[in-house]
This record gives sequence, C-alpha cells and structure tokens, in this order.
Amino acid sequence: MPHRVVDFLRSSANTLEFQVSTFTKSGKTSRRRESPTGAARVGHGSTERVALASSEEEDSSTSNTTPPRSMSPLLRSSDSSDSAHTTSTTSSTNTSKEVVSAKDHHHKEKDHHHHHRISFPGMHFGRSSKDVHANAPASLDWKLESPPIVLYNDPETSTGALVSGQIFLHVKEDHDLLEVEFINATLKMHVTQKRPFTHHCHDCTHQYTELKKWQFLDHPLVLAKGQHSFPFSVLLDGYLPASMDGPLASIAYEFKVEALPKVNGTLQPAIKFEKILDVKRSLASSEVPHHSIRVFPPTNIKANVHYPHHIHPTGTNTLQIRLDGIARLNPKAGTMEYWKLKKLTWRLEEISKSLAPACEKHAPKLPVPPTPAEGSDAQPQPLKGLPRTETRIIGEKTIFSGWKSSYSSATDSHIELELDYFLSKSHSSPAVCDTRWTHPGTSTSQEVSHQLMVEMVVSQEWAPVGKPNLVTHTGVGRILRMHFSSILTERGGIGISWDNEAPPIYQDVPESPPAYSELMMGGESMDGVVDTLMLPSGLGSGRSSAVSSRRGSAEMQRR
Repeated sequence: MPHRVVDFLRSSANTLEFQVSTFTKSGKTSRRRESPTGAARVGHGSTERVALASSEEEDSSTSNTTPPRSMSPLLRSSDSSDSAHTTSTTSSTNTSKEVVSAKDHHHKEKDHHHHHRISFPGMHFGRSSKDVHANAPASLDWKLESPPIVLYNDPETSTGALVSGQIFLHVKEDHDLLEVEFINATLKMHVTQKRPFTHHCHDCTHQYTELKKWQFLDHPLVLAKGQHSFPFSVLLDGYLPASMDGPLASIAYEFKVEALPKVNGTLQPAIKFEKILDVKRSLASSEVPHHSIRVFPPTNIKANVHYPHHIHPTGTNTLQIRLDGIARLNPKAGTMEYWKLKKLTWRLEEISKSLAPACEKHAPKLPVPPTPAEGSDAQPQPLKGLPRTETRIIGEKTIFSGWKSSYSSATDSHIELELDYFLSKSHSSPAVCDTRWTHPGTSTSQEVSHQLMVEMVVSQEWAPVGKPNLVTHTGVGRILRMHFSSILTERGGIGISWDNEAPPIYQDVPESPPAYSELMMGGESMDGVVDTLMLPSGLGSGRSSAVSSRRGSAEMQRR
C-alpha cells in the first residue's frame, strides 16, 4: 500500500501542470521577497513551499543524510515509509532547481528592462498649458475700470450695462523686441444645459453666442519689452440674462484674449487669457410691503399678511400675519369654540423651467407635435426642444411658538405673529435670481421664479363661556396653506444705471449768464457796451460802481 502512494506522488510532481503552477508561484514569491533592505521574507502557502524547497537543496548538497526541517502538506502525507520519504525529497529537490533557474531568469529580465528603456523620439505628446505659458515670451492680464456689472430694472426697460477696461501685454525682459501677429478678444455668452436633449452631445449641451469681438492690431506689430495696454469697452444689452448656475442650466459670460507672438521669425504658441464676467440684475423694489388677505372656508378664519414682494439673496425678510375669526360663540350650548395655532412652517421654493434645444444632428428625433382639432385654424407648431422643470427648496423653517394670542371675546379674538425668513446657506449651489429670457432666433429659454409657502396647523378647542381655563380638545384640526409670489433680485446698492451717469447733452444745458464782450480801447465802444447791459433789480449799485471803475481806467489809458 505505501508504494502506491509513492507512485501517485511521483507522477503528480512530474506533471507539466505542477511545474507550470510552481513557476507561476515562484514569480510571485520573488516579487514578495523584494524589500528595501534586500532581506528575504517567507510568506504563507506557495511561498513557504518554495522557500523550503530551496533550503532542502542546500542541505542535500552538504549532507544527504540530514532530513529537511519541514515539508509541504502534500509531501507530509507520505511519511509512512522511508522509501516514500526519500522519493518525495528527490522530487522536491528537482522541482526546486527548476524554480531557482526560473527565478534567476526572471531577475535577469527585470534588470534588463530596468536598465534599458524604450524611447520614441519621433512621438510628441505635447505640454501642459502651464509649461507653455511659463516659457512664453510675454504674458496677458487685464483690469476692469467700470463699476460692477449690474443690469438695472426689468429686461423690457433696462438700458444695459457698460463694461470697460484695459488689456495688458507684458513683454518679458529676455526679449528686447517682440513681434506680435495679432491680439484678439471675444466676449461670449455660454449656456450649459445640465439636462440636455441628448446626453454626451457637445452641441446639445453647450450653446455659445458671441456678443462682441475686438481686433486690437490691424497688422503685425513689434513691441519693446515692458507693459503695453489696449483699451476695450462694450455695452451689454438690457434684455440679456444675468449670470446664473441653476439645477437645469447655467449662464456664464466668458471673456477670452489671444495673442500670437513671433520670435526670430518663428511663430510661438498662442498666449491665452480667460476670465468670467459676473453679470447681475437689480429690480427696483417698493419700500411699502405688499398686503394680502386670505380666507379659509368653511371656517371663519381670515389672514391679513404683509410681506415684501422683492427679496434678496442676503439678509432677512419680515413677514407679518394676523389671524381673525378664530373664535365662535355657541349660544345653545353656552360654549366658546376656539382655533389655536399649533405649528407654523415657512418654505421658499425655486421653480426652474428650461427648454433644452436639440442640435442639427439630433433635431429629427424630436417628438411629433399634436395635431390641432378638426375645424380649428391653428397650425401645429414644431417642437424645438424638450421642456425641463425642477422645483427645489432654498429656505425652510418650522416654529412652534413665538406668536401672541387673544381670546377675550368672540369678535375680538386674534393671533398675531412676526417672523423673519431668509435663504438657506447650506445648499451646494446658490439660489438663482428671477429670470425670464428667450434667446432671439433660437429655442433656448430660461425661466426662474420663486414663491413663499406658509403652512399653519390649527386645532379646535372649546370652553364654557366665562371659563376659558376649562379647555376641552375636540380632535378637529385644519391645515391653512398660503402661497405668495416673491421676486428674488440683487441689491442695487448705491449704483445707478450708466445712462444716468453720463454728462448732460447740449440740449439739456440751461441758459447761461450773459457773456461780456472784449473791452475796446475806444470810448464809443465802451459806452456802447455799457448802454446795452440790462441791470437786474437789486444789483444796480454794484453794477454802476463796476461801470464807473471801468470808465475811469479807460480815461487813464487815454491820457
């Protein structure tokens, strides 16, 4: 029986699969044994078997009679006889020699690849923009000289905003003279659809509109080292939307400058400069708060609400509420029924609507518009994009106290409260001001609106007349919900529209005081000038003294 086990182990050890698996494991072992100090590490599993095999080879070379310290689990099962033990040791020794030779070959290949690298001199993968700008012979910068860009009033009446500044081209000290082919600048409005008509399509996601383009050089120009300025200005139209970053789309005004230098007759990489203009809109707000009255049938509760119609992204806004009709007398039962306020929640909501346009490539994929009804003259309008709508909460709070209640009589019972509501600062993206804009000639449109929602929970109680302390809950409750339209806009500050800052034109100049003609040496001309002057009332004495002094000086000159 033992010799059959030995034959089985000998045949399994000499198979090709066993040698291949041992070679694979030896490669992993050689990688594991590498360390900063060069010391060999012995792991578990296959690593332990390879390490023991190499140690057995060293022991067999010195003394064939010395038994190995430990054996693998597969070889350990053959310890039933001395012959089986000798045979398994021989097979493991042969295997260890193959493993050592394979390991040496692996190390040689690794050293070979380490010291000899393959290079491709004809292939250029480019450089980063930072490296190109660092080695550029010049640099670009700018300075805005106009006040913050604010579009005052609504798009229908706004006169726009004036933007002016200077572009600076700084030629470095390494170049005494630098030839510049051109210096161009562009101002574009960039609309990015966050839920485009077709995903992974650049034209469906991005829409560009060029607002202004400048060409500062008519021909190539040679510039000396130092700083050179190029002024620019543009009037943004009042119908343009303000900069925004909403959940459906974003609008940005991109200002880009590009200069092409030439050194020793060789064109260099273009020098680029990019900035984002922050365009805001400010609507005129009324100082008197808006007044609204709401009735909640079938109850007799009436709410008088005072709130500001225009709110701002920063700061707080005050809301005043007075509830009347919260008490009712029941003469038959001799009781008084009350509505008591238990909880109030206010919430600011932002409603965004967008029309995601389709590019020329994906335009045929638009759904077919519905056909008009029979007998109607209306024609089916082709769809130019897909509408998108999203509502998010930009401010919310719930309060359970803080109001004043009075239940003195059925006709004079009321609840008064005053609270502050504001925009939350915990949102990842800031709130977007009210916008309603449609690009002329295209299907791109954006609309953002806001509303204030107030929700009050009231419960009904009753008490005997004259004994308000004996309150009994009826278990009846109501939810009173109100919505108020609000306009979110930027603060105007102390700035005014650019057309109000302009100097007066010739027609607006009032009549100036009379001008004095040049004094003549002759007495006749002097007398003529004096006679034609009309002295206003109250100034006769002063003017007469001035005229007499002039006549005296003229007579002195004649003498």
